[in-house]
Amino acid sequence: MDIRSLDGDDPATIDLLLPGFRETMSLELPGDPPVSPALLARLLQRRHGADRIVLAAFDGDRPAGCTKLGLDLGVPDGPGHGSLWVFPGFRRRGAGTALVSAARTELRARGRDLLMVDAPHTPAAERFAAACGAEALGTNLRNRLLLKGSGRAGLDAAAGRAVPGHRLVHWSGRCPDELVDSYARAWGALETAANGQAAVRRPAAADVRAREAEAERAGHRPYVTAAVDTSGEVVGYATLFVRDSPMADAGEALVVAGRRRRGLGSWTKAALLSRAAAENPHLALVQAWNDVRDEASLALNRRLGFVGDSSWTTYAVKA
Repeated sequence: MDIRSLDGDDPATIDLLLPGFRETMSLELPGDPPVSPALLARLLQRRHGADRIVLAAFDGDRPAGCTKLGLDLGVPDGPGHGSLWVFPGFRRRGAGTALVSAARTELRARGRDLLMVDAPHTPAAERFAAACGAEALGTNLRNRLLLKGSGRAGLDAAAGRAVPGHRLVHWSGRCPDELVDSYARAWGALETAANGQAAVRRPAAADVRAREAEAERAGHRPYVTAAVDTSGEVVGYATLFVRDSPMADAGEALVVAGRRRRGLGSWTKAALLSRAAAENPHLALVQAWNDVRDEASLALNRRLGFVGDSSWTTYAVKA
């Protein structure tokens, strides 16, 4: 296998890897719509505050698999965290082993000593991780919400349960200028780390604008619903990313400390999903990822009708 470094922000990379990635995900997640170019672009692009490594294994001129890793620029010796896929027609031929070896070499060259990869929680993935000397660090549950039928009715009902002393503000694309500083402060309270993304560190309005531009470059439109108190401060919010697909991605859902257990989380997220569904008739489902130890987020998603359908494990190995 020949390993090549690719630019995840280059449309040519998306065109090259999309057929194999689409086939892979149709096997791993058969209930999902076909992977769109925008979804793959979002997975491979550089994120705000992070660098990106994209490596692909080739059998001749045909891509056999790929890995993408995010590097938090704020932690120069931190891990490379991402995902690895071997395309169905090339499995058990050494592509996965070659990609892991190349990723470890690339990380060492950058002064980083830990490789972290998310993979489906399957016996095959466990065997491969063991063969690489990797250990499991944690598991994420993928949840899906169907936006048609009774599921939509439940969302609309939850969206109507207002919390006294608060109002909801909705936007898609650009955060209103009068809220952007307050929104950045709320974002700074986020504690959950995301695969391959930089940790949240005192974000400001410029960071909000950078994230908005990042989503737009990958063909995604961010939807946000924020809970605002009587002083005009954002005290909670939820995000969703809509693309040219029947499936959208749930992003963050946050209520700041001191405002929790009042129903703000359910109200905000339900209103977000209800609005996005009404404005995008092509949307049929939403996917959300949660650490299995994050009981609050899992409970919130269950209340809104999300159902878990698969688990993905994070494995780590020394570079």
